[in-house]
Amino acid sequence: MLIALSCLLVPFGALAAWAAYGLADTGRYVTTMAPLAADPAVREAVVDTVGDGILRAVDQHLDVRPMRGSVRPFVHDAVRSFTQTRAFRLAWDTGNRVTHDAVLRALREEDERTVTVDLAPVTAQVKRQLTHDHVPLAARIPVEHTAVAVLPAGRLTTLRKGFHVLEVAGFWLPVASVAFAVGGIALAVRRRRAVVATALGTALGGALLALALSVGRGLTLAGLPAGVSHPAAGAVYDALTGTLRTAAWLLLGLGVAVALVTWLTRYLRLPRPARGRRGSPAPTPAPAPGPTRARA
Repeated sequence: MLIALSCLLVPFGALAAWAAYGLADTGRYVTTMAPLAADPAVREAVVDTVGDGILRAVDQHLDVRPMRGSVRPFVHDAVRSFTQTRAFRLAWDTGNRVTHDAVLRALREEDERTVTVDLAPVTAQVKRQLTHDHVPLAARIPVEHTAVAVLPAGRLTTLRKGFHVLEVAGFWLPVASVAFAVGGIALAVRRRRAVVATALGTALGGALLALALSVGRGLTLAGLPAGVSHPAAGAVYDALTGTLRTAAWLLLGLGVAVALVTWLTRYLRLPRPARGRRGSPAPTPAPAPGPTRARA
């Protein structure tokens, strides 16, 4: 029973630890998301979103709707060119850091207001980089405090409870899994067989975790609203779950390796010489006497 409980907790413990110590750490989150700034699908999604946002902002100030179709390609080409610069990569990292800090602060505090992100730090970062690169008129870019909603207030209570549960489970589930495994092996009559069962159960837990990640990816992409780029969302999902996917394959490989080594050592043991009393080698039996020759 202890070994079965240990194997059952393996995938849940890995998932909870990943959420508590991976997603909840701003530095690790920004480092994980940083390579996506060079992903073609993500860049194209940024081009469409930012380009359309620029056109909407222009529409609010100038009546250029008759020219919108002809202007749109030029705006998107300009944004696409910007996504290939170092300023864009800095803005990407700063935006992810600011967003993650805001969401994490809301989950750990009791504030029930909608979580918003101020884009002024991102704009200031871009302005400094463009000015450093001697881009014309870069110094005149206005740095305005623009609040963007990233998490509605109605979902905070549920997310906050789930986050607190993950923080506790991220530590205790792996500890409980190891404790149950050690206890089960220690109490087993046939410990070698118990070690093999624990290793195979761990490998099975890793395989189930990898399968759950694959199924979760399909469900996540299928549930996206219209207009959201599926390739970009898939790239983000793969980046966020990369560490968890590696952990799943490590559990699978380690479990199979331990089970195989333990099973093989059973048949590779060298025969031990028989020993007599007090650890001395057993005496060699005397040879049987041969047949007695009859006297003449």
